[in-house]
Amino acid sequence: MACAFFFFEAEPLRLDPGRRHATALDLDACALCAKPLARNSDIFMYMGDTPFCSEDCRYEQMNHDAALARQQASSRRKQQQQQAQRSAREAPAPVSAAAVSSKANVSVAS
Repeated sequence: MACAFFFFEAEPLRLDPGRRHATALDLDACALCAKPLARNSDIFMYMGDTPFCSEDCRYEQMNHDAALARQQASSRRKQQQQQAQRSAREAPAPVSAAAVSSKANVSVAS
């Protein structure tokens, strides 16, 4: 039992302050609705270190993150398509075999 007590009572390491999600030290309130979390209540975790007061709050955050990921993926695809279109416009036009043969005075069999 001493190990279990130590595990839950040990102070976790402080993580990078610029992180998007709450650090392990911020387990006192729900990350979505800011409802205080009691030590004897269930805590619903997401992304490893983000606490939520209920499955509903956690689910709402998960949906938000999924929508954000879809939006970012769509934006990346759009940028790639625009870049491909720009590259295609800037690339020299392919030269046909007939144009090359007429300049070289050579006949090309089709």
